[in-house]
Amino acid sequence: MNRIFAQRRARLLAMKALREHRESTAACPQCGANNDRKAVAQALYVCPQCGYHFPIGAYYRLSTLLDSGSFRELFERSEKLPQTARTFPGYLEKLDRARRQTGLAEAVVAATGAIDGYKCTIGILDSRFMMGSMGTAVGEKITAAIEYAGKNRLPLILFSASGGARMQEGILSLMQMAKTSAALARFSQKGLLYLSVLTNPTTGGVTASFASLGDIILAEPGALIGFAGPRVIQQTIGETLPEGFQRAEYQQEHGFVDAVVPRSQLRETLAQLLRLHEKGGST
Repeated sequence: MNRIFAQRRARLLAMKALREHRESTAACPQCGANNDRKAVAQALYVCPQCGYHFPIGAYYRLSTLLDSGSFRELFERSEKLPQTARTFPGYLEKLDRARRQTGLAEAVVAATGAIDGYKCTIGILDSRFMMGSMGTAVGEKITAAIEYAGKNRLPLILFSASGGARMQEGILSLMQMAKTSAALARFSQKGLLYLSVLTNPTTGGVTASFASLGDIILAEPGALIGFAGPRVIQQTIGETLPEGFQRAEYQQEHGFVDAVVPRSQLRETLAQLLRLHEKGGST
């Protein structure tokens, strides 16, 4: 019976991934190349000309990482909105539109699965849903994923892609920074592994909380990583910023990121890290 359900889950994941494929564009915003759609898809939505990493949806990313048949989604129902958020003009309409356009309940998908046979808990922010902003539902699901990983003694992998805290939920969205960080502190006390993967963009309250707390921090090439955006910083300090400021490669040079890993190598890299940390790195 469990095998039947696993197969159904795998088919569902494949169907969701296929839908996200169709929504992707072949025009590269970085170099302007009008690539063949199939070529871009075969390259995991990386521009064959310049290496630009297109944003991808949560389910498609899961399909590129997890072993076939191992996917099991966690906490599929989104949390109820706080009453204060319901009164923000146009917020409910924006949520409804985002849900219809993406097929997601919220801006994060949490799941368990295996990468090259190594079990893990994984959470992925989806920038298509209100720019992956972190409100109460997102904070709650990430916290629940952290606690699930801790309870089951599984390594944790979180992918960030966010504009930061969700302003429509005010101070309650900012509280998610402390909530997720406290959950990770408890997780760390158990001696478990947390891998943080930063994708484009990772900014605001997400950067200032769980995204920056990984035991190992990886990033996709060219990802924008920072608290405030470079334009805001430049206007504030009145100085010209260095070339590539806040991009993944710049952050690696300055010690904020441990490694910049192309999407084509990400599954292999994560599997290697999981293997090295399993039972103290025994093989």
